[in-house]
Amino acid sequence: MQDQVMGMTPSAYAYPLLIKQLLNTPLSHAADQEIVYRGKHRQTYATLRERIGRLANGLSRLGTTHGTTVAVMDWDSHRYLECYFAVPMMGAVLQTVNVRLSPEEILYTINHAGAEVLLVHSDFLPVVESIRDKLETVRVFVSIDDEGGELPAHSIPFSAEYETLLTASPSEYDFPDFDENTRATTFYTTGTTGLPKGVYFSHRQLVLHTITLMAALASPEAGQRFHRGDVYMPLTPMFHVHAWGMPYVATVLGVKQVYPGRYAPDQIMRLVRDEGVTFSHCVGTILHMLLGCAEGKSVDLTRWKMVIGGGALPHGLARAALERGIDVFSGYGMSETGPLLTLAQLAPDASPRDTDEEVRLRCKTGVPVPLVDLRIVDADMDDLPHDGKACGEIVVRAPWLTQGYLKNPQASEQLWEGGYLHTQDIASIDPDGYVQITDRIKDVIKSGGEWVSSLEIESLISRHPAVAEVAVIGIKDEKWGERPAALVVLKPDAALASEDDIKRHVLTYSESGHISKYALPQIVRIVPALEKTSIGKLNKKLMREQFA
Repeated sequence: MQDQVMGMTPSAYAYPLLIKQLLNTPLSHAADQEIVYRGKHRQTYATLRERIGRLANGLSRLGTTHGTTVAVMDWDSHRYLECYFAVPMMGAVLQTVNVRLSPEEILYTINHAGAEVLLVHSDFLPVVESIRDKLETVRVFVSIDDEGGELPAHSIPFSAEYETLLTASPSEYDFPDFDENTRATTFYTTGTTGLPKGVYFSHRQLVLHTITLMAALASPEAGQRFHRGDVYMPLTPMFHVHAWGMPYVATVLGVKQVYPGRYAPDQIMRLVRDEGVTFSHCVGTILHMLLGCAEGKSVDLTRWKMVIGGGALPHGLARAALERGIDVFSGYGMSETGPLLTLAQLAPDASPRDTDEEVRLRCKTGVPVPLVDLRIVDADMDDLPHDGKACGEIVVRAPWLTQGYLKNPQASEQLWEGGYLHTQDIASIDPDGYVQITDRIKDVIKSGGEWVSSLEIESLISRHPAVAEVAVIGIKDEKWGERPAALVVLKPDAALASEDDIKRHVLTYSESGHISKYALPQIVRIVPALEKTSIGKLNKKLMREQFA
């Protein structure tokens, strides 16, 4: 009776939003398109589909069923792409293990996720060997070896080797329909406090994120786009937030995909040159590293589009990238948001922009993408004006946000307090709708009764011609509560700059009224390197501890 009221035909196909549906279009129009690994292994989309079927059959033979968690420890590769599809398409759960965590943290995440199958690259055998006796749920180990040679000495009872498993398995697998709200993936946050938290995403959420990201990247008038003529290479680890969801988008569009394996700057730049890479995404520290490597100085980068996330895009870095011809712009999201929330794409504008205006807009946090309900609120969850001045916490809703933290109901309730996901990021929104994050709640510097943005000071310092990287932290001050301290890494080929030079550089912005006097760094230290998290973000918690 209800079907008749809603006008539904009882025999109609309901079409659940499952990850397997993302393969329909590329296999129809791009079956011969290339997927490249390290410039050495090449396969087509047709082969990808065959290997997905073989992997599913192999895992099934090893006891993987609906609901089984399969953990993967690998570099960015065609194999990882196969796991992105095969594991969830079986109704199993893919755990993307952060291989850059400590062995103890890796052990915790695998046990907490309840992984029963572990696929492990030979490079990570020493880690797995060191924790094997403490793994509580893993019953099947599968080895991965690029070279196909003998594995290092170990005591791990491998049930199969990845390529051998696929070769011995048929390519046809009948991937079933099931509830689109079935969990597809699990991975763990890389925060700097406490144990990693497990976030999880359903098939429905990942499909909706893919469609939205694809639409958002197709919307600009010119540039800052991703389309079927592009060549895609991720520079964000595939263990981190599904490589920002881009491998799914690249596969739907049927573009050439290039996977670099272990990150090595010169090798990455050779792949950009030899494979014609035109679209990538990474954290700012990776872009900085690439611009400074020897191989990259002779590579034409004028066709390369680059989304920078995982932290603010400093003006100095953006300017350096634009000077090399890179179409660089910011994106914003977090592990809990799957991740995309905003993109700093340029609005259509007939009037020409100068370089300073270009840099300013590209470095903003950006405009919310379709389906994102983004607000800035005060402590009472009341909305603040969009005047570019008022600052409050970003809270969001979107259909692909994680519904909570795995096995952690208390933290889940805090995350979604008031019916919106709390990002812990402080931002303003200008009259044109551009969001600008001013700081993380835990990183904002409270000085002289004002909130001082560490990100703003970092951006100003990054404009000094001798500065390669900078981090600004708050240090305790008896008179002012806190004062900014700047840790600066200089460019190796730049003229020597002193700590006083950096102070004088920032002082000019204070004297012109651009920043408050409370934003002037009390201390500047020239350091050889900045502490970073496992995914390349600045680790300000560790910096504050070391500074103290």
